[in-house]
Amino acid sequence: MPRRLLPLVLGLTLVLLAAAPALASSYRYWSFWDGAGGRWAYASVGPSTARPADGSVQGFRFAVSKDAAAEAARPRAAADFTAICAATPPAEGRKRVALVIDFGVPADAPAGDAPPQPEPRTACAQVAPEATTAEALASVAKPLRYNSAALLCAVSGYPAQGCGEPLADAPATPAATAATPEKKDGGPSAGLLAGIAAVAALSAAALWQSRRRTR
Repeated sequence: MPRRLLPLVLGLTLVLLAAAPALASSYRYWSFWDGAGGRWAYASVGPSTARPADGSVQGFRFAVSKDAAAEAARPRAAADFTAICAATPPAEGRKRVALVIDFGVPADAPAGDAPPQPEPRTACAQVAPEATTAEALASVAKPLRYNSAALLCAVSGYPAQGCGEPLADAPATPAATAATPEKKDGGPSAGLLAGIAAVAALSAAALWQSRRRTR
């Protein structure tokens, strides 16, 4: 191959590698979600620092999934404050926080353990105005367990052991519910295919020029 084409081929190869999807580990953990308008959004802070306003909805989901907003498993119940807190009237000097606690599915449970109930649990926590989400959760779902890094490990004692273990290249269990993110096409992206075509075309051109010089 002519030397002047070598940098181009190397450059295209690096682009091709960058375009390929990275292999990220999955984790067995409790994810934390903010609810609004019946939908869930991956929380940007942890429950021990979040201070939800009166009328907020917070969700928790135990699952094997990626630690990423687009790939983590969402709670399988709607983020509906009105429905969850309908039976809890407002109180002076207190705030109401609707909580959805989804223990997940048996396939995601650690070995020898099982979700305490098949469907998500909902509760309306009535706490002090300055209370964090962790305090609201503790008021309705004890016992909670945390690790030394303040990572939420267990809700209502589940799971009994473990805390956010990485499961290298383990596929997340799809939840049969509209609350789960839509699964995208698993085929190669257009950019990846274009990169492959470009590298192939450049290699063919280099081979043709090399043979032409040897004639």
